[in-house]
Amino acid sequence: MISAALKALSDVLSPPFRSVLWKSLGLTLLLLVAAWVALELVVDSLTLLPWAWANTVITIVAGLGLVAAAILLIAPVTAIFAGFFLDGVALQVERKHYPHDPEGRELPMGRAIVIAIRFGLLVLAVNIMLLPTLFLGIGLIAALLANAYLLGREYFEMIAMRHMPVAEARELRRENAHRVLAAGFIPALLALVPLANLLVPLFSTAYMVHIYKKIAGRAHTLAA
Repeated sequence: MISAALKALSDVLSPPFRSVLWKSLGLTLLLLVAAWVALELVVDSLTLLPWAWANTVITIVAGLGLVAAAILLIAPVTAIFAGFFLDGVALQVERKHYPHDPEGRELPMGRAIVIAIRFGLLVLAVNIMLLPTLFLGIGLIAALLANAYLLGREYFEMIAMRHMPVAEARELRRENAHRVLAAGFIPALLALVPLANLLVPLFSTAYMVHIYKKIAGRAHTLAA
């Protein structure tokens, strides 16, 4: 996994990936800024109470809530864009590191967008449910575990779908659930680091190409 992560990081920061990286970062930042402005407007509308101390309390609590939400909800925000860039990134990784292997088939754009939105909403729902755990002192641990499972599962299946039917991709993931979960901890950790978490969609795509190749190669060897 460490070797795959280092290769993926090198790929994402290399010249062929930079145009995709900037597009991804631009879209992610635009969405985050829009969400932050909307939340600020909501907070400002709440600070209209006749008691100054009450407005101060609301402002402090809301500020802390915004910070917590930004930490926990960065994964779903970045995940939404995976479908837009997955095929281009995966293809470049395959051509660079696995030139002698058959290239994956590009997912239909409509299906890719549906998968990305569905996944983003799923991660959003899970992380919203995890927000109360912040007050129990286990918020980051809970988010790490949940996102390791979700990021590992979804990115692995999306990569696998480029090489096999959907049902087979999901079955391969289930058969190697512990490996995929373990692999998911690296992008999940990255998702908790400010600024670095903006690389999650591209990094996870490149990273899971390497993980898929290892798992698929092992499955092929065992079948033979």
